[in-house]
Amino acid sequence: MKKSVVLLAVLLIASLMLVAQGAEESGEKLMKVGMVTDAGTIDDKSFNQGTWEGILQAQEEGLVEAKYLKPSGTTEADYLKEIGNLYDAGYRFIICPGFKFETAIFAAQDKWTDAKFVILDGEPHSADYSEFRIEDNVVGVYWAENESGFLAGVAGALQVKNGEFGFIGGMEIPAVQKFNWGFQQGIKYANQNLGTNITIKAENVIYQGSFDNVAAGQQIAASMYDKGVDVIFAAAGGVGVGAINEAKARATAGEDVWIIGVDVDQYNDGMLPSGKSVILTSAMKYLDIASYGMIKRELAGEFPGGTTLRLNASNDGLGIPEKNPNLSADVQKQVADLYAKLKSGAVKVAAEQIAGLYR
Repeated sequence: MKKSVVLLAVLLIASLMLVAQGAEESGEKLMKVGMVTDAGTIDDKSFNQGTWEGILQAQEEGLVEAKYLKPSGTTEADYLKEIGNLYDAGYRFIICPGFKFETAIFAAQDKWTDAKFVILDGEPHSADYSEFRIEDNVVGVYWAENESGFLAGVAGALQVKNGEFGFIGGMEIPAVQKFNWGFQQGIKYANQNLGTNITIKAENVIYQGSFDNVAAGQQIAASMYDKGVDVIFAAAGGVGVGAINEAKARATAGEDVWIIGVDVDQYNDGMLPSGKSVILTSAMKYLDIASYGMIKRELAGEFPGGTTLRLNASNDGLGIPEKNPNLSADVQKQVADLYAKLKSGAVKVAAEQIAGLYR
């Protein structure tokens, strides 16, 4: 799916490495790239980690000098404090993951006009939502989560064929809702077109209300599995980590239960002592590609300031992992064929709740 993107990335990486080498030889300092984490940790197996991995890749290739800061709280003032700390330390390119940074970036774009900001999954606005504004030193990035949720739903349905699915969300925000809505549409598509028989009940679609309550995620997952759910799609950050922990405990005890991961490929996070994983597949947003790509564009003098980028199947901005050890070769081929239809527009996935999906 991503051959053209990979080829372009290889060529651009080669040219940028030459630039970085020349900078080192001339004594010129590398661009400093900073990141402020959201409520989760840098190893949250999700949004923070995926974003940071893209930044780390640029650093490992000698293109930039990178640093992240974790704020003490989750208010606009907390975020602005750490953005300011990065700025004072010479970091003029700052990436912030998540909608919680919207008001902070709204203020930061005016306060630090010689810095550049990237906000993932967000659009700068005032605290009272009366003004939405994105200046030339800011880029916003959004994803069509409904499309990756759809692909994960189809993949899970095809692999399991008959069974009960559930969904655990973190906060009930648009990005998480779109994962849920797309997932349900994927199940329905597979049932209607690909010969599967998967059910998902309204009682097994739950938003926990946070992204960091690991214990609550484990409790919700336990309840769903006790009610006969076979596969849970957890789009919930740390809450999802709790669901993965519950699935691992049950699988170790011999139960046949699964998790569908989110944002990044969570396969390794579901590993069991047997060497197998409870992660059936993952609904991915290529967060690392987004953060890395913005760095590359800045280094190339092509920072798309003042714009909002929307990543979807048509521009290879999302999908499921290319390697899915728990999916059969036939399932992977069917999903790849469906991805091509999404990419061309032959199949469309709604970005809102569709009536009649629960069964």
